[in-house]
Amino acid sequence: MALPLILSIPHCGTEVPPDIAEDLALSPSQVAESEDVGTREVFAGLPVLAIQAARWSRLVVDLNRDPHDLGPRGVIARADYFGRTVFRPGLEPDRAETMQRVKLYHQPYHDELMKNLAHAKLRLLLDCHSMDAVGPADAPDPGERRALVSLGNNGGQGGECNSAKNETTCPAALLRGFAAALKAQGLSVSLNRPYAGGFITRHHGAALRKQGKAAMQIELNKDLVLSAEGRPDPAKAARTGKTILAALQSIKSLW
Repeated sequence: MALPLILSIPHCGTEVPPDIAEDLALSPSQVAESEDVGTREVFAGLPVLAIQAARWSRLVVDLNRDPHDLGPRGVIARADYFGRTVFRPGLEPDRAETMQRVKLYHQPYHDELMKNLAHAKLRLLLDCHSMDAVGPADAPDPGERRALVSLGNNGGQGGECNSAKNETTCPAALLRGFAAALKAQGLSVSLNRPYAGGFITRHHGAALRKQGKAAMQIELNKDLVLSAEGRPDPAKAARTGKTILAALQSIKSLW
C-alpha cells in the first residue's frame, strides 16, 4: 500500500536545452556536478502516492527557488556551488529571459506538483535532496562534518519555530518522530541544519499546514550514495532507499 506522501526531487535533473547550453561557460561534466547525486536512485522507487522528479539541470532554472528571486543564487544561478561562473561573458540571461525560463521550466513543475498535492490521501510532501559530507565554504556550516540525514521544517534546530512569526511547515512531533525512526535505522540526523527547507517546502508547506497536512525537506549525506572513489554506487543507493522506507513505515501512527 502506498504511503500517504508526495515526493518532490527538484535537483536530480541533468539535461540542458541546446539553446541554453550554447551560453554556458561550464562543460557538460561540470554542469552534471550540480545534480543532487543519488536522489533519484534513492527516492524514485518508494511506494508513495506520486513522485515528481526534475528533468532539467538546476542551472537551467532552480525549481527550489522563488521564481522572483533574481539574485546571483536565485532562480537562475550566476555561479554554481563550486564558485564557477555559469555563463559566458555577456550571455547572462536578462530579466525577460529569466521570466521566460520560469514560464517554460519552473511553473510547469510547480503546477504539476500542485495537482499531486491535491490527492485526497496526502499527508506529507517530502522534498528530497542530497548534500556534501562536509559543508562547503559558502554553506551555513563551512568545514563541518554533517549528519547522514538532515530534516527541515523551516523551524529551529529543535524542530520548533524560531519565532512566533515563523510558522513551521510540519509539526515538530512528526519531524522528531521521523528523526527518531531514522536513528533507529542507524543513521545520524540533524534538524534544520544546515538547511531548514527551501522554496518548495516553505511555499507549498504554508498551504498544506492550513489543510492539516505537512511539508518537510530531507537532505541525504552523499556518503550514503557514493563509493569510496566518489562515484555513485547503485548498491549503496538501494540500501539507503530501503532504510528510508523502513523509517517511514515505522511512523504510520504520526500521519
